[in-house]
Amino acid sequence: MKIAAIDIGSNAARMQISSVLDDEGRISFKKVEYVRFALRLGHDVFTVGKINYESEARLKKLLTIYKLLMELHEVDAYLICATSALREAENGLNICERVKLELGMTINLISGEKEAEMINNVIINELAENKTYIHIDVGGGSTELNIYKGKRKVCSQSFKIGSVRLMEGKVNKDMWKKMQKWMSENITGHDDIIAIGTGGNISKIFEFIDQTSDGRASLGSIERAVNYLGKFSVEERINRLKMNPDRADVIVHASDIYLSAMRWAGAREMFVPDLGLKDGIMLEVYQNLKKEM
Repeated sequence: MKIAAIDIGSNAARMQISSVLDDEGRISFKKVEYVRFALRLGHDVFTVGKINYESEARLKKLLTIYKLLMELHEVDAYLICATSALREAENGLNICERVKLELGMTINLISGEKEAEMINNVIINELAENKTYIHIDVGGGSTELNIYKGKRKVCSQSFKIGSVRLMEGKVNKDMWKKMQKWMSENITGHDDIIAIGTGGNISKIFEFIDQTSDGRASLGSIERAVNYLGKFSVEERINRLKMNPDRADVIVHASDIYLSAMRWAGAREMFVPDLGLKDGIMLEVYQNLKKEM
């Protein structure tokens, strides 16, 4: 059995096709295809409030390619989820309707809360029973914060602060204050908090960090890595550090969000599992398919 997850974010759109493996009842997913393309829908939405014709045309072309790849791989089921850029666009629903009409593909506009829930479903297996965690998921248009006590999520909130939105200068200062206030109100009474970072930017930052044997990095080492990256221009990050252009221009903006959240939470270290929204989508696809069997 093969299933697929498509995540249309504010910065990039990703598709992963996986084989479902069943080892005596233990289900796992083996990646057989992964494609990422920088659509930059957030650039349109966070500056003018809607997605322009050219961006819509590129989205349709990309989804056509994804559809063909799924047909070649003989995918049994898939799910498309779109986050902040498409759900906030004035013409987001109209675009989804046209995609459905022209390509026969349904785009689900999910809320920040639903996004956090889907990531939670795969993150929870990485947590220890006797620890407290702050999960920081930074996208192009929004940041989802979740606080866990062991494997139990005690609270969560989505904020309109993201890497592309920051780069475009479209984050209201009050939103930073709301995030800090939420953190101070909900983190009280929790000691020795460990941060969990998800998102492409923190994964890239961790490539420049000396990690412990269990994959954790201290706040100080993350700060040093960010300071190092900040010394390079966008062009230098592309040419000298070999970053993709759509990563090179937002990575420092994203780091501001991760570091701020860690400091407000009092987290002294972070680990970055190789998980994200696409994995949560994948799990939901499998669960939905299993119900139909």
